[in-house]
Amino acid sequence: MCASTREPCHDPAATATRLARAGLAGQYVVYESEGGVWHFAAGSDVSVTADATGITARAAGRTWSSRTQRRPLTAFADALAALPPVSGLPDESGEERRFYGWAAFELAHLLHADPATAGDRPLLHALIPSVEVTLTGDSTVIRAVDDAWARKVADLLAEPAAEQTPHDEPARDRTEDVIAVGTAAYGRAVSRTVRDIRAGLLEKAVVSRQVPLPAEPRPDFPATYLAGRRANTPARSYVLDLGGYRAAGFSPETVLEVEDDGRVSTQPLAGTRALGADPAENERRRAELLSDPKEIHEHAVSVRLAWEEMAAVCRPGSVVVEEYMAVRPRGSVQHLASRVTGRLRPDAGPWDAFASLFPAITATGVSKRAALQALARHEEGPRGLYGGAVFRGSTSGALDAALVLRTLIGAGDEAWLRAGAGVTAQSSPERETEETCEKLRSVAPYLRFSLT
Repeated sequence: MCASTREPCHDPAATATRLARAGLAGQYVVYESEGGVWHFAAGSDVSVTADATGITARAAGRTWSSRTQRRPLTAFADALAALPPVSGLPDESGEERRFYGWAAFELAHLLHADPATAGDRPLLHALIPSVEVTLTGDSTVIRAVDDAWARKVADLLAEPAAEQTPHDEPARDRTEDVIAVGTAAYGRAVSRTVRDIRAGLLEKAVVSRQVPLPAEPRPDFPATYLAGRRANTPARSYVLDLGGYRAAGFSPETVLEVEDDGRVSTQPLAGTRALGADPAENERRRAELLSDPKEIHEHAVSVRLAWEEMAAVCRPGSVVVEEYMAVRPRGSVQHLASRVTGRLRPDAGPWDAFASLFPAITATGVSKRAALQALARHEEGPRGLYGGAVFRGSTSGALDAALVLRTLIGAGDEAWLRAGAGVTAQSSPERETEETCEKLRSVAPYLRFSLT
């Protein structure tokens, strides 16, 4: 493994997007982590994929498959740790290895509900990259498996940056038409879920709806990412082409953040109002959000369950609510936000925490098992990447996982948006439908399309 440091990057988001567009490798991930740090990872023949029945690992031109009856995340973590170094080169550095990947929402059925509903599609996928570029306002660091990869990236970064002019279809003009698709059916799904809640089957479910995009023109994922990132205030962001999915997203919260020393945190966001250009109207909506019994109840039950899930893997007495019911701007909406932190037990690792916290409460409901069953009844088809996670981690024990919301998603020849709202006993179909529209406005106006 070789590493080099270059001059600071004045626009990390644009540079990361330029790397994504360069076609350096068949698969790539751009991941924005905390503090304005962007990571670009690409070019690997080392990967792990998990489905409901087993694990498939690929390295150095070879493939291994194994069936497992164990906890799927344990098997996945073991496979990642056991992989040979990238490209089969001897690993003499003793350095940690970084990995990037995604988890599909249906992994939740394997972990918490009915494994039979997990389907036969991949549920987890991760790669160990041949090259990783870390971009900040202070430095640009290239880590590569060999000199050839390092030179390839360095040469690209040294080239004058061509002005990035996304194919700017009049997306804003079409936003309301795009987000109106499926609203009537969604309202009926909300009504059915409210009946379930009032019957005592569960407390809350985050019911979502999918908005398919036309086959032509095709979405330009890197261009959409750059345009949307300029206009959003996410906790994390990402653009990727990895393991069969393409995505460009602006995540409002993390599923979990695990540090090398075992500190773990999660950031549930629940409770929503629109955020626009009028400061006075935004303040009025903020006050309304902080006083609305339905929104406060929805948030409180989410924080309660987050605390319980953290306590299951953390040292006794270490789990605390560090922040409660703050208001956070996230693009076209504002949310009630809390943060729950703790310290992992000595016998628990980052994937144990992931298994406990995934999927995010704010993308499922309370109780999690009952909510998953309700979503299977009332939503149309599997969610796939929506409500799952995009993650970055290392073999030293760190793991950072963004919740996949506010995201353009593609697979095969199809592309779509998706948004949901937290449904409780006090919900109305009209308000929850409008909440999904508010969230879709974080992405739909910034869709960019390829004309080729």
